[in-house]
Amino acid sequence: MCGKLQRNSCRAFTLSELAVGIAVSSIILTALLSFTVYGAKSFNAMSNYVDLEQKSQNALDTMTSEVRQTRYLSNYLTKTLNGVTITNTLTFVDFDSQLLVYTFTNDVLLRRKAGTETMLLTNVDYLNFGVFQRNTKTNSFDQFPTSDAPRCKVISVSWICSRTILGSKMNTESVQTAKIVIRKQ
Repeated sequence: MCGKLQRNSCRAFTLSELAVGIAVSSIILTALLSFTVYGAKSFNAMSNYVDLEQKSQNALDTMTSEVRQTRYLSNYLTKTLNGVTITNTLTFVDFDSQLLVYTFTNDVLLRRKAGTETMLLTNVDYLNFGVFQRNTKTNSFDQFPTSDAPRCKVISVSWICSRTILGSKMNTESVQTAKIVIRKQ
């Protein structure tokens, strides 16, 4: 028992008690900080995924409605990307006899019509257009490819988009191949 003069010294922590308290507090704070950072990173990734999905869906909806109303495909261009040949530009004659052009360049999908250029999609890692005839191959749902632009009746489009979160590519949103039929022909 502490005397009247020693009461203040009895209320204090000993050095070993203080060290144990600091160690336990450090472990708890580290765990809380780790959960907070993980939660923030997960929330950021989810909102990023939703944003990528919405932008991809809007771009695909725009392309689908416009390509279906074109008269015909007048030209397409290819380029080599990382050793793979891809079709990166489609030029259509639209229902109003103006050119409608879709181009993939520098990680961006562009739409050009009547002198106005619009960015449909950004952060595009890969994009490829396919040009096909309407008739299907036997025992499959695949169409025959065509090298003659005006004979093209079906366009397939496929792209992969991704963004960097906190310095690393955290999640990727991929639109699987969508086939668009030119209806005006």
